[in-house]
Amino acid sequence: MGALMRFLVFWFVNVLALWVADYLFASVTIDPPATLVIAGLVFGIAHAVLKPVLVILTLPLTVLTLGLFLLVINAVILLLVAWLVPGFTITGFLPAVGVGLFISIFSFILNMMLGK
Repeated sequence: MGALMRFLVFWFVNVLALWVADYLFASVTIDPPATLVIAGLVFGIAHAVLKPVLVILTLPLTVLTLGLFLLVINAVILLLVAWLVPGFTITGFLPAVGVGLFISIFSFILNMMLGK
């Protein structure tokens, strides 16, 4: 699979995960449909660029909490994307942790089904 195709599949998975999270969680609001596409792109970029840096910077804390601090990192990335993308809102930190956990599990399952 080419690099462009992998990127498009990754983007599609992010958009689908955000769309389902918007449907299931009252704390997530994605207003116009174009916002969903932009939020999926920004979320994918933030996840690819920021998450490895944050994981390395917080490695002692992540080890101390047996990996549970990764949920906090996912929530921070989601809140950052909600702050950057107009029309995409998450009502608070604890809902962001739950939505981040849901998106991680949903993306994992979808990627397994797609053979990625």
